[in-house]
Amino acid sequence: MTSFLKYKTYIEEGDLVIAYISRENMTPLIIDSKSTYNNKFGTFRHSDMIGKEYGTKMPSHNGRGFMYLLHPTPELWTHVVPHRTQILYMADISFITTYLDLKPGSIILESARTISPNGHLYTFEYHEERAKAAKQDFERHGLSDLITTECRDVYKDGFGITDLVHAVFLDLPAPWDAIASAKAAFKQKRIGKICCFSPCIEQVQRACASLNEHGFVEVHTIPIYTVKDAVSKIKVQQDKKRKRNEEEASNSKAVKSPKIKQDPPNLYVSKTPTEAKGHTSYLTFATFLPVLDDEIEIIDKANEFN
Repeated sequence: MTSFLKYKTYIEEGDLVIAYISRENMTPLIIDSKSTYNNKFGTFRHSDMIGKEYGTKMPSHNGRGFMYLLHPTPELWTHVVPHRTQILYMADISFITTYLDLKPGSIILESARTISPNGHLYTFEYHEERAKAAKQDFERHGLSDLITTECRDVYKDGFGITDLVHAVFLDLPAPWDAIASAKAAFKQKRIGKICCFSPCIEQVQRACASLNEHGFVEVHTIPIYTVKDAVSKIKVQQDKKRKRNEEEASNSKAVKSPKIKQDPPNLYVSKTPTEAKGHTSYLTFATFLPVLDDEIEIIDKANEFN
């Protein structure tokens, strides 16, 4: 069985293979020696894939085309996973991983390769069938030791975790209703980080208000744009520069001067990859401050009184 955490060289029966034709055309295959995979280039027999190295360029049976047999990774899986709900793309994930300071050994609430081999992820899903499907996916990819999956209404019942996690990620319609429970889940004597993923600015405003109310600091929001948005901004800047250059050239013609032949300068350019998907959404980050010993004593006495 193929794991996201361990790389293997040769393809075996039952392994997961990413059939790669292009960045826009990838398909996950569970290798079964009796099965075949058909696409626009023809037929690819699973039995012919067994024993080949991951990364092999494999021609179709009729020789009309080829595809690559790639080892599954979390990055590739985001392109081919059956979307039961909206997913986060790499543009979103990179921001979240950086700002939450995720690293090996981190214990994360709802948000796993980054925290392996000795970290842990607690993830919660309200819908029972989706929770079961997610758990099966984690087991299939060798992540079950790193991830605890639970079907739970976190709005009503909270997370059921206290004084345990280093970071919290909330991808919820109403994250403000879960922030109190999230605060209790943090390790109470160390700094923690929280992130709320929201598509609407109204959600951001309510989440920020709740974070402030519960004592979080350094609350700030970062808009996440799609590559299309970024390219549009670059084009606007380029148009402004072009118009400015045209005006300068027009003005220079009015001044008589000897003509001097100039060679065009060497320009280094890069092309933005259109396949780098992302959401036009908002990521709201905040910092949890440690609880002081005297505060803990006050809380304990209050609990005894109640």
